[in-house]
Amino acid sequence: MTTGRPTTGRPAVARLRRMRWALTLLYAALSTVSLVTLVVIAASIDARSGSQDLDAQLRGRAEGLSRAVWIDEGVLHLEPLSEDDLATVSDVTAVLQRTGSQPAQVRWLWPERDDALPPAGRLDELWAATVEAQEPVLTTIVASDGRTLRWATAPVWGTDEIGAVLLVAIDPAPQERGHTELVLGLAAGCAVLVLASAGAGHLLSGQSMRRSMRVLDQQEQFLAEAAHELRTPLATLRLAMEGGMSAAAPEPAVLRDAVRLVDHLDRLVAGLLTRARIDAGTRPLELTPLRLDLLVEQVVDDMAPAGAPVAVRTEPTVVRGDPDLLAQAIRNLVENALRHGAPDGGAAVVEVSVAAGTVGVRDHGPGIAAPDRERIFSDRVTGGRAGIGVGLAIVRWVADLHGGRARVVPVDGSGALVELELPVFIVR
Repeated sequence: MTTGRPTTGRPAVARLRRMRWALTLLYAALSTVSLVTLVVIAASIDARSGSQDLDAQLRGRAEGLSRAVWIDEGVLHLEPLSEDDLATVSDVTAVLQRTGSQPAQVRWLWPERDDALPPAGRLDELWAATVEAQEPVLTTIVASDGRTLRWATAPVWGTDEIGAVLLVAIDPAPQERGHTELVLGLAAGCAVLVLASAGAGHLLSGQSMRRSMRVLDQQEQFLAEAAHELRTPLATLRLAMEGGMSAAAPEPAVLRDAVRLVDHLDRLVAGLLTRARIDAGTRPLELTPLRLDLLVEQVVDDMAPAGAPVAVRTEPTVVRGDPDLLAQAIRNLVENALRHGAPDGGAAVVEVSVAAGTVGVRDHGPGIAAPDRERIFSDRVTGGRAGIGVGLAIVRWVADLHGGRARVVPVDGSGALVELELPVFIVR
């Protein structure tokens, strides 16, 4: 047993799905650009703030230590540095002194390692820059041991000139590592947020498009069902008309068959249009209290099944429903039983019963195999009961609309019993 309804490859639905993915990618791209911009701004602010804090710390240490030493009658007094903890908290602390045109000489150094200082030529440059500026100077220089250090200088004044320069250095690597970790953390957070926003955008776009996709799907399903349902009666009508045209005079039986087929086509078109309008929301579902037993009797009387016996047994029962939709479902049940309910070599015998909100239609044909009792309610099922079409699928659809159910009930002996069960309306 297979279903004729395609599940993939529908152009309109496929276009909507592509549009959904395009919107998701666009949402993710916009989120990425916004988050990356925020990360860049945050990283830039952190780097600038860290650099400013480091320079302020260096400047403060250099100026504080420069005030701790003094020059008295040309003699540089460095004794306070040995007792000042501030002199040993930096990576390098040194005092330079220069006499005449001689290069700057190191008079005090902590730690006592010559490779912690810049090369001699750079020491002269630091001296000259400090003397020229007459205030602290900040610069980055690679020390002789290969470390890139941030240096600050501060002048030590004698009577009327700068007699010494105090140097303080800090390794910025720990701060840079902290900045790098911050940037990596922000980048990881950005990636997570981008994925989260893309997922949220995909879900939101899916929710917004779900109704459109459902409407398109229903429209395509309606067209497919209409084509399938109309094909068989149209072919039969054509054969009947061709047979009548070939005869010398139209036979009354041929004309009756033609009229019956035209009525059947009219009911099919009306039913399919009603379903399409309800699914699309253009026709409201109108549920009113009605006598289900009287509706079944009227439908069976109107069908005039060409002499095929349809036994009707009813009990008064009231339900809330749409009379047109319920009539269509009942007609489909009876037509299905008449079409497939004939035993081998015999005429179809159909029994219709109504009681407690349930319409049961029993035939005495080959029956329905257990694995197929649920699948026959799918759209355009074919198989053991060939040509079922969408009739029972519409019955299931009508039952769902009314809060009921459609099912195949096992029976003893041959044949099949299909029930349409609706909630009973209690009249108060």
